[in-house]
Amino acid sequence: MIRFEHVTKRYPDGTTAVDDLSFEVAEGELVTLVGPSGCGKTTTMMMVNRLVEPTSGRVLVDGRDIAGVDPVALRRKIGYVIQQVGLFPHRTVLDNTATVPALLGWKKSAARARAAELLDLVGLDPATYGSRYPAQLSGGQRQRVGVARALAADPPVLLMDEPFGAVDPVVRERLQNEFLALQATVRKTVLLVTHDIEEAVRMGDRMAVYGQGRIEQFDTPATVLGAPATPYVADFVGSDRGLKRLAVTPVTEADLDPLPPSPEPAGAPGPVPLGTSLKDALAALLQHDTGRLAVTGDDGRPLGVLTPEGVHRALRRASAPAPDRTPRR
Repeated sequence: MIRFEHVTKRYPDGTTAVDDLSFEVAEGELVTLVGPSGCGKTTTMMMVNRLVEPTSGRVLVDGRDIAGVDPVALRRKIGYVIQQVGLFPHRTVLDNTATVPALLGWKKSAARARAAELLDLVGLDPATYGSRYPAQLSGGQRQRVGVARALAADPPVLLMDEPFGAVDPVVRERLQNEFLALQATVRKTVLLVTHDIEEAVRMGDRMAVYGQGRIEQFDTPATVLGAPATPYVADFVGSDRGLKRLAVTPVTEADLDPLPPSPEPAGAPGPVPLGTSLKDALAALLQHDTGRLAVTGDDGRPLGVLTPEGVHRALRRASAPAPDRTPRR
């Protein structure tokens, strides 16, 4: 859906923001761009909607070189969510959300109906919040409106620049969870820029770890944490990367030991469903003295038991590198 082909951005003062960058984002994939300030991640994202023009190379969206697309028309087909949200203070929440459909020529009734649908989807009752103004909302509510507005015209691509950075940690985690649940439904192609490694790991199907203007590693969070490609990546993701891997590695049937031959005694630990994160499964496992935790399938029947050795096997499996996902230089 999004492809960078040997893209470089060099400014008149000689600063190279992005150097010979090549990578692809698949349709429906959420990719996080993570790195320190000034590394080129925001420049990369802004080249997708032509807010920044590359010095050389090509950016393609859905197979089309966007250099030949009118920038205004392009931006109206790409959702854009920023940290400051950017709502119009003099317009109601409903009208803010309907902005892009209105610009695209939708009838007012259709644009407002779509806006109401999206507000409901992001957890804001349009009957309650639609007539309010941005100043009457909390920071988390404004961020939800920003996401709804970006999705209102059903764009195939969504760009998000530090979208949850302006709220407190509790609200931030809630918004992250809500967006992941939303993404599971709408399956947009998403580039999300963040400087927070925890957010990059939690949100991304894959993540691109930036050095100075270049991607040092591009792979699944589990692989980046389990097999850092360079000392720079290892240092950036942190010495506690083993613990971070627990949150992004699900329990699979291959990680389980057979069920014990006889029923568990009274008071034995309850089960967790297949697909539970190792972090949550290990927390449940450590609450009991049996050294094993039943894991169930979709029908609720136990499939096997997870042990500390199974946790170790799961981490080794998840950290296996995927060579075909290495960014091209």
